[in-house]
Amino acid sequence: MTTDDFDYYLPEELIAQTPLKKRDSSRLMVMNRTTGEVEHKVFSDILDYLKKGDVLVLNDTKVLPARLIGVKEETGAVIELLLLKNTESDSWECLVKPARRIKVGSVVSFGDGELKAKCTGEADEGIRYFEFLYDGIFLEVLEELGTMPLPPYIHEKLEDQTRYQTVYAKEVGSAAAPTAGLHFTTELLQMIQDKGVLVCNITLHVGLGTFRPVSVSNVEEHEMHSEFYSMKKEAADILNQAKKEHRRIIAVGTTTTRTLETIMRDHGQFGEYSGWTNIFIYPGYTFQAIDALITNFHLPKSTLVMLVSAFSSKENILHAYRLAVEEKYRFFSFGDAMFIQ
Repeated sequence: MTTDDFDYYLPEELIAQTPLKKRDSSRLMVMNRTTGEVEHKVFSDILDYLKKGDVLVLNDTKVLPARLIGVKEETGAVIELLLLKNTESDSWECLVKPARRIKVGSVVSFGDGELKAKCTGEADEGIRYFEFLYDGIFLEVLEELGTMPLPPYIHEKLEDQTRYQTVYAKEVGSAAAPTAGLHFTTELLQMIQDKGVLVCNITLHVGLGTFRPVSVSNVEEHEMHSEFYSMKKEAADILNQAKKEHRRIIAVGTTTTRTLETIMRDHGQFGEYSGWTNIFIYPGYTFQAIDALITNFHLPKSTLVMLVSAFSSKENILHAYRLAVEEKYRFFSFGDAMFIQ
């Protein structure tokens, strides 16, 4: 199985640059995971496809304003840092541009010295480790100096930073938004619950895997970076009961899917668990946790296209993507959605 097997043609003009004015007005492609048959709807129509007793699982991670632009103190060179993972107290794993300019001991200054980052370690693929120096509360300093870490294919400025957060974001720690959840409004979630659908939260802090392309030709050789996840007892109880009663578990997004599948793989049931996952789901994988999936349209040759192909089939997904291109759906983070059931 090669990476090229998951390639498809996408005109650049179909890459959504800005979110729609109303979150749930995006388009929704509904696909039968077995037959590949599709319907074209609007996202608010998701209400018609959910039924009493279903469990809708959301990833409540909150995106950090994790993109920082500063200067290297020694030379004045402009340096960009993307905070990926809090390794301990004030130490972070970061993606650096240009990484070649930063060595152990280098200091990057932000906001006229209000925040400083001293490099304490180096790794491959532009990764560096930093200790941050500041006065006050780190998250407040970050809110003042940082910006939302939008993906590299988005070139437009995001006027409203909250549009790169889900309406239910709560647990701070992500380097990217779980974008399938961006389509939900508070009102739509309430209508879903009023219909008798149970809604519960898990947390997965999205890290480097979102930004890292698959660089190997053989899919099986790709290594995922680890991301932190957690599940609380309340969610576990709801999910275990649903499994017992053969009710559908519907994951909102690939991050939610990876968390649920990790827990089932490692423990055989849901529970109050937390840890790090580098689970890589591609065709041939047997799903143990989820019965349906709400997701966006993903980058060609990405691990996310591989995951949705595993949930349906490569042929069904690539056919659906070709239809989406023909119908001029909007792609990627601020784009339209799929419901695969």
